[in-house]
Amino acid sequence: MARRRNLPPVTQAQATAPASVYRDPARYDAERRRVFGRSWLFMGHESELPREGDVVAATIAGYPLLVARTGGALKAFHNVCRHRAGPLFDQERGNCGGSLTCKYHGWIYTLDGRLRNARDFGVAAGFDPRDFPLFGLKVETWRGFVFVNIDSEAPALADTLAPLDKRVGARDLMRLVHTDRRTHDIACNWKIYVENYLEGYHIPLVHQGLSAEVDALKYEVHVEGEVCFHYAPVKAAADNAIYDGLWAFAQPHLGINVYGDGLMMERMLPIGLNLTRLVYDYYLVPEIADDERERHRIMAMSGTVTAEDRWICERVQANIEAGVYQAGVFSPKHEQGVAWFQNYVAGALDAPG
Repeated sequence: MARRRNLPPVTQAQATAPASVYRDPARYDAERRRVFGRSWLFMGHESELPREGDVVAATIAGYPLLVARTGGALKAFHNVCRHRAGPLFDQERGNCGGSLTCKYHGWIYTLDGRLRNARDFGVAAGFDPRDFPLFGLKVETWRGFVFVNIDSEAPALADTLAPLDKRVGARDLMRLVHTDRRTHDIACNWKIYVENYLEGYHIPLVHQGLSAEVDALKYEVHVEGEVCFHYAPVKAAADNAIYDGLWAFAQPHLGINVYGDGLMMERMLPIGLNLTRLVYDYYLVPEIADDERERHRIMAMSGTVTAEDRWICERVQANIEAGVYQAGVFSPKHEQGVAWFQNYVAGALDAPG
């Protein structure tokens, strides 16, 4: 699992990571393996997998992953056939009909990962189907939300998300229903977007609508373990505010955006050195999920904030590519979360293995 260096909070002028970390293809490949390959990755919610054979699938940092429901339990695998690397499931979610069949040559696997039938393979001395099960993943849930981990030695999900669980407290997340999914592509390195998410310093200049709802001058950042919390009080004058003033980020790619009537789980997925895909899953209380006008209002605000973030993040990426900027300096008041994240990534790349 990615590990943070044990460094103190920023209390004085301290340099940021150099510009090269956003431009280096070799570093990007190392981040895939050492950050995403060793961390808990969000896949969806149990309510999206209610029946035998239901599957959710995603590609995260280049890793094709899937989770299937079988025998009342969840099983997770790389979405990769053991024959010649064909895909097993080619939808974001759906039902596989009780088995996983390679789309390339038709090898069939049971939902516990065993090779059941190497279709029309022929007689091959020494070939034993038991030697070719699917590549398995760890899968665990937190309050109904499903996570996988490629690293078989990773600590329990409950330990990783313990700070988040404590902060969520008595909020009843189990009654939320999956309402919508939106995707957005941003032409920037994934870390630029994450770092933008991890500070409220830019809100008064970039997000006029959000700034009208929350008091950005009272924006607070608190880091606890692998979770970074953000809080800004909702302004008393804000009429029917969408946001609840609480955001959380769980390493390495998940934003939890809390609304007054639910939340949005935001996956920040690198799909190239300079391209990031955001996948927004909205989980709302049933009465709001069924209210088309309210749903539209929430989606509209979310879309506006994302468009504003896209504009600034793409400009930052372009300026870094120009080659003038080499490194900056952290604000002790506003950028503790950014320093924490950069420290986390650096620690992951320094870790052995």
